[in-house]
Amino acid sequence: MILRQVLHSDPVGLSYLFGCGGKATAAVVDPVGAIDPYLRAAEAAGMRINYVVDTHVHADHLSSGRALAEAAGADYVLSEVAQVAYPFRGVHDGEVLPLGNVTATVWHTPGHTPEHLCLLVADRTRADEPWFVLTGHTLMVGDLGRTELAVSAEEGARALFRSARRLLTLPDHVEVLPGAYAGSVCGRRLSSKPWSTIGFERRHNAALQIEDEAAFVAFMLAEIPPPPPEAARIRAANSAAAGAMAEG
Repeated sequence: MILRQVLHSDPVGLSYLFGCGGKATAAVVDPVGAIDPYLRAAEAAGMRINYVVDTHVHADHLSSGRALAEAAGADYVLSEVAQVAYPFRGVHDGEVLPLGNVTATVWHTPGHTPEHLCLLVADRTRADEPWFVLTGHTLMVGDLGRTELAVSAEEGARALFRSARRLLTLPDHVEVLPGAYAGSVCGRRLSSKPWSTIGFERRHNAALQIEDEAAFVAFMLAEIPPPPPEAARIRAANSAAAGAMAEG
């Protein structure tokens, strides 16, 4: 298993390169900014990028996923329910992206956005069970993602409640690798520590301790932070065809 975590400060976010060194195959998740660092990191590790995955249609930054996928000759991956104006590889809940001895299993986890997905990653040279989960903006260290950027805040919160309960079915030792950390506009109580475990979040993430759906929705609707600047325009640009995006 090869794993690289990339911290971005403007905008605040996290990207990942992971895969199987032995079989020389990798995936990139939620790329931000210039694509050259991802291409160089894969080359340095002796891996080819086979998949570029956006966990969701972002509203806080312009995704470089499509550009990276084109440059790498990789599949650009979104949830099959994503509503965008360009071709992509749509993946369904439970689908497995093979990466040599590494597997990434798709979980559909709506809430932050309707098309949000997480990836459960296993290294079969060690175990068939997941080692870590790439959670995007569904579950972050100390908080869950805001819910009003694509649908109503209440509708998003109800979906997020179900997604959060599903993530809590994972064993405590599974590592949580989120898509953002403190300073991101997509959460309220985010830690500066850019990774955690299911067990630690189960015990210390206030949102995850709420077992009643109505109480959870009320919690998520309280103290909603200001939206990211130009959030609607950015999400629209990330949904648009290349020409329309350039014009925007």
